[in-house]
Amino acid sequence: MSLYRIRTVSELTGVSSATLRAWERRYGVPAPSRTPSAYRLYSEEDVALIVKMRDLVKAGMAPAESARLLLSEPAIVAAPSAPPPGAAPLDTDPFTAAKDRIVEATRRFDPDALEEEVSKTLTLGPAVAIFERTIGPALREIGDLWHAGMITVAQEHLASNVLGGTLIHLLRLAQPADATRRVALACFADEDHVLGLYGVGLRFTSWGFRTLMLGARTPPAAISRVVDSLAPDLVGLSVTIAPPSPRARELVDAYADACRGAAWLIGGDGSETMRAWIEDRGGIYVGRDLAGARQTIERVLAAQKRRRPSRGSKD
Repeated sequence: MSLYRIRTVSELTGVSSATLRAWERRYGVPAPSRTPSAYRLYSEEDVALIVKMRDLVKAGMAPAESARLLLSEPAIVAAPSAPPPGAAPLDTDPFTAAKDRIVEATRRFDPDALEEEVSKTLTLGPAVAIFERTIGPALREIGDLWHAGMITVAQEHLASNVLGGTLIHLLRLAQPADATRRVALACFADEDHVLGLYGVGLRFTSWGFRTLMLGARTPPAAISRVVDSLAPDLVGLSVTIAPPSPRARELVDAYADACRGAAWLIGGDGSETMRAWIEDRGGIYVGRDLAGARQTIERVLAAQKRRRPSRGSKD
């Protein structure tokens, strides 16, 4: 579970640090944990509670009344009020509705509306949920529209740049405050599709990893340098479009050698054809289901920890 410092929570929710402290002191909403040095650490549940409190106060409810409602009758807060005329139906998932508005702004080629809609997604919940339920699906739908000739490359590039900038921002904010494990993430040497890798990074931050993002077209020599200099607990590699067979086998072998005993995995749409080579060299095959591979990842990391002496974090 990710834990966030007060400054990060303030940026995620739009509620000032001073207000967060006041709500905690006066109303007990939320009640974050503390580090040994007394820094506040907010959980994802705390962040969701702050968002609800913020929305109630914005709607005109007094902070004290909002806090009593949240603490005593949370089910009432979860029940949506009637939407204004023309708004989405009450049972519309807010993440899906936000995705639809982002896609529509892209269709209209309206950069101002696109920026506004993307900014609004930051208030929906934890960063990993924002990616997996709104930004990731929006990127896929926009890509499908471009491939079908229903939008231009200019529209697709605009959306990719706006959404990509948001993902960079989210990943920076979501880094766990007291992470003891690190994962280095990179695309294959011939791979330019990097936006999905930020979603992978957000998933790892939700598991308590600090994420080191290396980006597109990362050759094995660069991975070797990262492993030698920064000693990540895990190296994750993404491939969307599989290289030709001889090149793919060559890269799998080169990355396996570059990891020098560190745990490593390969995932993405293009990884399926490489599964046998990945597993033959001791890597973890993820495919498209990172969450489903978590138990395997944790098992490999635990075995790796038993095999080598503990090392201090370099964060």
